[in-house]
Order: sequence, then C-alpha cells, then structure tokens
Amino acid sequence: MGIESALQTKPANAHFLYPGMIYAETGQCVISTILGSCVSVCLWDPALRRGGMNHFLLPFWNGEGLQTPKYGNVAIPMLIEKMLVLGSVKGNIRAKVFGGGNVLESTSGLLNVGERNIALAEEALAENRIVTLCRDTGGGCGRKVMFMTGTGEVFVKKIIKGQSAQQGG
Repeated sequence: MGIESALQTKPANAHFLYPGMIYAETGQCVISTILGSCVSVCLWDPALRRGGMNHFLLPFWNGEGLQTPKYGNVAIPMLIEKMLVLGSVKGNIRAKVFGGGNVLESTSGLLNVGERNIALAEEALAENRIVTLCRDTGGGCGRKVMFMTGTGEVFVKKIIKGQSAQQGG
C-alpha cells in the first residue's frame, strides 16, 4: 500500500500527533504527524507487533518549567518507558527516525533546531542500545509521516514548496 492509498482511507484506529505528544498502545493503529524541524521517533517491537511514536520540537529540556515531551531528552525516554510498560523487551525494540528539516530560511548554527533534534534522537537511541532501522532526516523539506504499528511500516510524504515525493520504510 502506498502513501496515497493510505492517505485516502482513514482507519478506525487512527491517531494524529501534535507537537509534544506521544502515543503507544497495545492494539494496532496508524499514527501520523506532520514535521518540519521537529523530529518523530517511531519505536516498533516486531515480537509483539506493536509500536509507538513521539513528536518533539526541541532537543533539550533545561530543567526549568514543566518537563514535557516537547523536548527530545524527555520524549524519547518516555516513549521507551511506555513500550516497556506495554510488555516490550528493550532488546526487541527497533527505531525509525524522521524529520529535522531545515524549513526556516534563516536558521543556522545554534539556531538550527532540526539538526540538533536529529543529533539528540540518534544519541538517545544509541545510549539505550536501540537499533535504528532507517531514517529520513534533515534536508530542506517537511514531512508527513504515517506509522502502521501492526507491521512497523512507515510511509513518508515529503513536503517541498509546491511539490511532493513519497517513500516507504
């Protein structure tokens, strides 16, 4: 099934993630989101055929204010913990990483949030010894991501000023 046919049929168990959200449950569902400089990590357990996804805006929570999953260093551990609570074994969990595009024209250096989000995701997954199966990150485009938790498939539609491209992972 391509992303175009997936986009045309809305499954009964579909969940859209807004920035700062996490979703993981035991049943099969389709989780989708739209990313610019934000990053989503999809975690999938092939043994239990279930998965979860986050959508974070910024790499680091600095300890001030509310500790929320809008920060990568909060969102990734929270998603891993949710998978473990649902019965997954950490050694079975696999990751796919998406987003982190440089979609704002004037971002560079420390302001390049997309690159910093990607680096945080890669470091957090490596620290937790979670294998990353694929990634579609960086570049100058946004992405619509659809994650099928029952199969582990992810469909990506790139959003490029007036154009679109697709791929599966």
